[in-house]
Amino acid sequence: MALFSLGLLGFIALAGLAVYAISYYSRDLPDYTALKDYKPPVVTRVYAGDGTLVSEFAQEKRVFVAIDSIPDVVKHAFIAAEDQNFYHHQGVDYSAIFRAIVSNLKNAGKGRRPEGASTITQQVAKNFLLSNEVSYKRKIREAILAYRMEKAMSKDRLLELYLNEIYLGEGTYGVAAAAMNYFGKPLEDLNIAEAAFLGALPKAPNNYNPIRHHEAALARRDWVIKRLLHDGYISKGEAQAAREMPLQVVRKVKSVSVNAPYFAEEIRRELIEKYGDESLYGGGLVVHASMEPRLQKIAVKVLRDGLSAYDRRHGWRGPLGHVKSLNNWQAELAAFPPPAVMPEAWRLAAVTKVMPGEAIIGFADGKNDKLILKYITWARRSGAEVTSVASVVKPGDI
Repeated sequence: MALFSLGLLGFIALAGLAVYAISYYSRDLPDYTALKDYKPPVVTRVYAGDGTLVSEFAQEKRVFVAIDSIPDVVKHAFIAAEDQNFYHHQGVDYSAIFRAIVSNLKNAGKGRRPEGASTITQQVAKNFLLSNEVSYKRKIREAILAYRMEKAMSKDRLLELYLNEIYLGEGTYGVAAAAMNYFGKPLEDLNIAEAAFLGALPKAPNNYNPIRHHEAALARRDWVIKRLLHDGYISKGEAQAAREMPLQVVRKVKSVSVNAPYFAEEIRRELIEKYGDESLYGGGLVVHASMEPRLQKIAVKVLRDGLSAYDRRHGWRGPLGHVKSLNNWQAELAAFPPPAVMPEAWRLAAVTKVMPGEAIIGFADGKNDKLILKYITWARRSGAEVTSVASVVKPGDI
């Protein structure tokens, strides 16, 4: 009887402590109800008169996608990797917390990174409402918010917020932007292996970069595929086929097809004046400009030709720089920074040999060409007539 009384008193004390802790850490919690109608910042796009893309403005590369439009394979990959019990817990997964505690006790003193047990809902609470501070206080506040958010919002809404907000490396936010960044395709075209790779990224996107850390990224992707199989989302055959696929980044072809940076800058200034920074960089504005791309290209060419002609009439200002050694000129040339306003069709070259009537020039790709005297007679200095190539350039000039 005494033991029972002591146990009851202990239980009451623990319950009271829990109530006090919840009350204490609930003070000044952020308002989570605004997330019900939250729309994340998305890219503003400027289009020319014929519909081609002129420019994009954004602080975070993101395309918002409604949860109903996100393929199941993508949802499953993130749930399998980040929160297997997402549709069953109420914001906090106590079984995952217990497993993490046991695992961390086993690995104590082994130098391994402690395992976490944050649910997707907790990550939404942290990403939207709290800081990245590593402390018990933040974790408790995060858990309280997660529990309350689960009461106020549907699971699908929470998953929608998570999949559109999560940072996935290389400046991309949300699954849609990441799919285009890594694989050059929309979400609906991703296969199991590609979706699994995206699901592998939230834990440490920079550590699983497929270019810099290919082996680590591949191993993490295959782990997500294993989780998809274990949780019943895919079959053994699908898992085997996905693991056999190479992890290959396919960059999206540059979408901005009109080279008009000054025109785009004028539009940017006008949009800021009219609508402000927040609308420009996060409002997802769609801007239709009057510019005709064909005429823009002609205008750029005419302007550059005129500037080149004017420049030649005033002689030559000399080389951009010099390679230190002709024994290593190709590598030095490749590392030399080009002028900021150099036309795309122009290339840097290094003079490798000079003769009276011509000079041999080399490009970073190893190819060679010639400078012929009759074509560089304009390149005089101080008014002196050009009578030989050697009076204009010397070996090592860039």
